[in-house]
Amino acid sequence: MSLPFESAYRHGFARIAACTIPITIADPVANTDAVLATARECDAEAVAVAVFPELCLTGYSIEDLVMQDAVLDAVERAIERLVEASADLFPMLVVGAPLRHGNRLYNCAVVIHRGELLGVAPKSYLPTYREFYERRWYAPGDDQVGEDIRVGELEAPFGPDLLFEALDVPGLVVHAEVCEDVWVPIPPSAGAALAGATVLLNLSGSPITIARAEDRKDLCQSQSLRCLAAYAYAAAGMGESTNDVSWDGQTMIYEAGNLLSETERFPDGPRRSVADVDLDRLRQDRLRQGTFDDNRRTHDPRFRVVHFELDPPAADIGLRRTLDRFPFVPDDPDRLAQDCYEAFNIQVSGLVQRLQAIGEPKPVIGVSGGLDSTHALLVVARAMDRMGRPRSDILAYTMPGFATSAHTKSNAIALAEAVGASIETIDIRPLATEMLERLDHPFADGEPVHDITFENVQAGLRTDYLFRLANHHGGMVIGTSDLSELALGWATYGVGDHMSHYAVNAGVPKTLIQHVIRWVISHEGEGSTDLSSEAKRVLQSVLDTEISPELVPAGQDGKLQSTEDRIGPYALHDFALHHILRFGFRPSKIAYLAAHAWGDKDAGAWPPGFPAEDRYAYDLPTVAKWLQVFLRRYFAFAQFKRSAIPNGPKVSPTGSLSPRGDWRAPSDGNANVWIAELKAALPELVEE
Repeated sequence: MSLPFESAYRHGFARIAACTIPITIADPVANTDAVLATARECDAEAVAVAVFPELCLTGYSIEDLVMQDAVLDAVERAIERLVEASADLFPMLVVGAPLRHGNRLYNCAVVIHRGELLGVAPKSYLPTYREFYERRWYAPGDDQVGEDIRVGELEAPFGPDLLFEALDVPGLVVHAEVCEDVWVPIPPSAGAALAGATVLLNLSGSPITIARAEDRKDLCQSQSLRCLAAYAYAAAGMGESTNDVSWDGQTMIYEAGNLLSETERFPDGPRRSVADVDLDRLRQDRLRQGTFDDNRRTHDPRFRVVHFELDPPAADIGLRRTLDRFPFVPDDPDRLAQDCYEAFNIQVSGLVQRLQAIGEPKPVIGVSGGLDSTHALLVVARAMDRMGRPRSDILAYTMPGFATSAHTKSNAIALAEAVGASIETIDIRPLATEMLERLDHPFADGEPVHDITFENVQAGLRTDYLFRLANHHGGMVIGTSDLSELALGWATYGVGDHMSHYAVNAGVPKTLIQHVIRWVISHEGEGSTDLSSEAKRVLQSVLDTEISPELVPAGQDGKLQSTEDRIGPYALHDFALHHILRFGFRPSKIAYLAAHAWGDKDAGAWPPGFPAEDRYAYDLPTVAKWLQVFLRRYFAFAQFKRSAIPNGPKVSPTGSLSPRGDWRAPSDGNANVWIAELKAALPELVEE
């Protein structure tokens, strides 16, 4: 069945729940009631997989009572009841129970779905240290590979070697381990992930002591990151015996090292962490990181696969995960400050190394009063400080053309002076006019023709001047174009802003640059550039200026040429760039994510310091419109420019567009398959 565009399950998501419930010691009937109450709530929320705590059908702290036949018989009846009740429920239920098998008792994860006992996974590693005494009652299950188990009237595969794969949700492969299993150097889930598991579950008892919650989080985060998987953890809480320990009911879900959801600890009732896990992201990460599968070749994990059909809902169930409007700009103030510090100093250290390696030439930079050249100038100034050189060695030039505004020109000059750079103005209009005359261009005859030739004559002259000035003064040209412009091909090729001797901004997206500038304004020392109050004032003026190439004069309405009016909002383009470059997502999925992230300006978090009055939203038709522009420019147009870019440091974990680094593609490609995929999903919104 083809799911509608609005369904999260269509776009590679699976909703996972990590649940904790109040339990009653040695009362499987009451505990089954509690499991089913939460399971029905998960069903109403379209949860695909719900994991419950270790031994939740009896209580983990039952101790010697677990050896009583009355209790163990009741457990089997409880599982039969859960299996019967699950026939009308959507989620796979994974519950903890003590079960008899052969001559021993095992601490098990019991996997149930749609009226069927799919399998039983015994705990492999039993703690018998400090407060733990599990080997008194249970056998380790690590040797039970390839077994089957009988539970009352039911039979199912039994062993630590079980994976549960949904046939109708691509990429949903579940593995369950129990508590201590993740505390050993090589957890069972590590082998399961190498064998294909994407959703790793941990049914945990885990009494609480000071700082143990942080240890659990570290383990879950690390295991999800190392295994490129989701890791859902559910610990025991209310109702467990407090003879000698206490319980906090911690639940959490991580995905590839990122926390998706968690609940408060020491709850007064049932709680659950719920999140939509991105199975596409996990699959893409594994494809890209070839060493992941190389590790499988080394260890050759052997698992049995149990198939099931989830039958995901076709309805719009929303999206239960945090989406960043600005994937390159964290919403958390501390994280943003750290990212800005690292981005800025990656650029500075890259430039310092290059300058020192080639004899410390003078940096030559064109400054326009715009974001990119302003930021590049700050990087150069800091590099001079790091090298113990005077900032007067910076040779800055402002080169007004036919559309340069007095505002940006004055900003460029004021900033260069405030930073301490040498600044000179070179009017390119006389030479541009002569060139247009020699080209027999209509503008030379007074006609208001502002075509691509008109624009590129100016852009080319500016770069030509910079290279010749570098020759003349023993310098090197510092490139100012950013990652977003490289993605869109928004640069004049060759002798234009496309070219330089070293491109310090090539790894920084447009949406992050303004935040790095804000960070420079607000941080003295700490790896930043020391600035005067006048420099900070000018920087703020730059931040307040609309992005424009200033190559075309203002129209009759006085409105200056706007980059975003012509090629679309950088906010949406950077959103698409991140998801294509980092994850290779389908355009339809990117449109779905962007519509959720940008559909309501009042929903979700914004980056720190983003003024409320400047917040905006984009509906799905707008998202689809500009996504088509991005796809055509990125895949069918801009690669020939990227294939010939100068050196510059990679900054973002999303990747770089260097042909020597993260992105190697044919210059004569096309966007056909990407546009077709988007049109198939949104036929009424995509142009032919």
